[in-house]
Amino acid sequence: MKALKKKDDGFFSKVYMVTRLIPYGKVTSYGAIARFLGTAGSSRMVGWAMNNAHSLEDYIPAHRVVNRNGMLTGKLHFPGTEIMQQLLENEGLTIENDVIDDFEKFFWDPNIELCPDDTSDI
Repeated sequence: MKALKKKDDGFFSKVYMVTRLIPYGKVTSYGAIARFLGTAGSSRMVGWAMNNAHSLEDYIPAHRVVNRNGMLTGKLHFPGTEIMQQLLENEGLTIENDVIDDFEKFFWDPNIELCPDDTSDI
């Protein structure tokens, strides 16, 4: 059991490092982070990391991680039902029915945007 937790902590740390690199006013998806980390089938684990991010002392911009369709699927894990939407709207995005309008315009893909030098710590 301890080994599993240690493995999860390492993966979560990598997810948090990538999440901190998402620029203000941009969003990415659970799957994009998972693919960037070389674990394409672990989108759900990225979601678990985002759910856990609120319990950390360091700020993780978890509101910038959404599902592959731009839906705010993680909004229930924020304190208050509209906090995730409000944070994104404060960054210039428009949300309707829990989906980011013009999602492609705001989508940030770490596989395209990050070069190997940016990720030496990941």
